[in-house]
Amino acid sequence: MSGPVRISAPLTDETIKKLRAGDKVLISGVLYTARDAAHKRLIELLDAGKELPFDIRGQIIYYVGPTPERPGQVIGSAGPTTSGRMDAYTPRLIELGLKGMVGKGARSKEVLDSIRKHKAVYMAAVGGAAALIRRSIKKAEIVAYEDLGPEAIRRLEVVDFPAIVVNDAEGGDLFLQGVQKYRRVS
Repeated sequence: MSGPVRISAPLTDETIKKLRAGDKVLISGVLYTARDAAHKRLIELLDAGKELPFDIRGQIIYYVGPTPERPGQVIGSAGPTTSGRMDAYTPRLIELGLKGMVGKGARSKEVLDSIRKHKAVYMAAVGGAAALIRRSIKKAEIVAYEDLGPEAIRRLEVVDFPAIVVNDAEGGDLFLQGVQKYRRVS
């Protein structure tokens, strides 16, 4: 088994082309945080013909609502939230250039179709590993929707943020591969 693939964020098309479902990755660079309340506001901005609070092209959104940081910490507990809660909003953001998402759980058919069509990638962070994930976050600053508290959009600077590719741009699906691998043949 090979070691993790080191990738830089924002993502390039060249990086996405190389990633396959099942690849373990270590992400360094910038991630943005957003959960469902922030996603709803992003879509409302787009519907009103307004600009998003950050340039989404090439970016990775991490589905997280971190707890408050303790003294001396950059961020509190930062484990992933269920990605399906963002599925109604995600295809439109991918169309605008969003290239990566990190969360937990399976995605809808519409999101998977959009990932393939626009060459993006969905990765999972390990739920329950919030302390490990927190150590990879070197800087966190709120960029929009401070009134949402933990669900505000943050810009995170990360080094070796651990994730695994679940859905790649070629249609690979780690969840389906896992089921097929252990399916009983009768």
